[in-house]
Amino acid sequence: MRIDLHTHSTASDGTDTPAELVRNAAAEGLDVVALTDHDTVGGYAEAIAALPEGLTLVTGAELSCRIDGVSLHMLAYLFDPHEPELARERELVRDDRVPRARTMVGRLQELGVPIEWERVARIAGEGSVGRPHIATALVELGVVETVSDAFTPEWLANGGRAYAEKHELDPFDAIRLVKAAGGVTVFAHPLAVKRGEVVPESSIARLAAAGLDGIEVDHMDHDEPTRARLRGLARELGLLTTGSSDYHGTRKSVRLGQYTTDPEIYGEITRRATGAFPVPGAGGARPA
Repeated sequence: MRIDLHTHSTASDGTDTPAELVRNAAAEGLDVVALTDHDTVGGYAEAIAALPEGLTLVTGAELSCRIDGVSLHMLAYLFDPHEPELARERELVRDDRVPRARTMVGRLQELGVPIEWERVARIAGEGSVGRPHIATALVELGVVETVSDAFTPEWLANGGRAYAEKHELDPFDAIRLVKAAGGVTVFAHPLAVKRGEVVPESSIARLAAAGLDGIEVDHMDHDEPTRARLRGLARELGLLTTGSSDYHGTRKSVRLGQYTTDPEIYGEITRRATGAFPVPGAGGARPA
């Protein structure tokens, strides 16, 4: 089985619609794909309706969190999307995205970048606006060469010159809320130092004690020594280890299924979840 547990669609900051994403996942030979848009479940219905036969969809979200002044992302899988307290928190985060993005556009203008809000809004479309949309605008303007190049201290990285904070969940609350909604939590790309300051291992241990289920190890922003370090930490803390592409369509160079999760780990995630269940595809023939 080939299992990719971290992808994004146009419901947040990917470039594939949810329907395109599941079709492309099937074309890449995946057996399981998780849709984990930022702080939203808005892509679920379209993805399920277009799900090809032979591909299973895991519903999820990537929750924006902050601990001790450091931002982190929490992948939540197979939770009840209608659970009211978790739904309210997701809405608070989404509502803060537009003011935050406008603030970053203003800071870029102060730095001499000829960026306009209308350009960013056009790029975001109906999605949940975020830094990748602003980064794409910087690429269009020739300020940086790639989206990844915008995520540096010079521009949009955590604490960077144009960075602005947004409403974020306390990760301990996130774990509690996702558990209450029957879901499973995995700390996304925990040591992706190129993105900015990362959470110390002592905090990961505290999160594990609070019920964190796993950490994402095999990720494009982790080199081999970092992956080995995280595997050792996971063994020490009794955490599951996942691998995934963090696919954003053409916004990043990574391919669907470039990094994958062990089937046994996937089985344990589904065993722990009670809020929702993986959706088997029946929407049409799987691409050859």
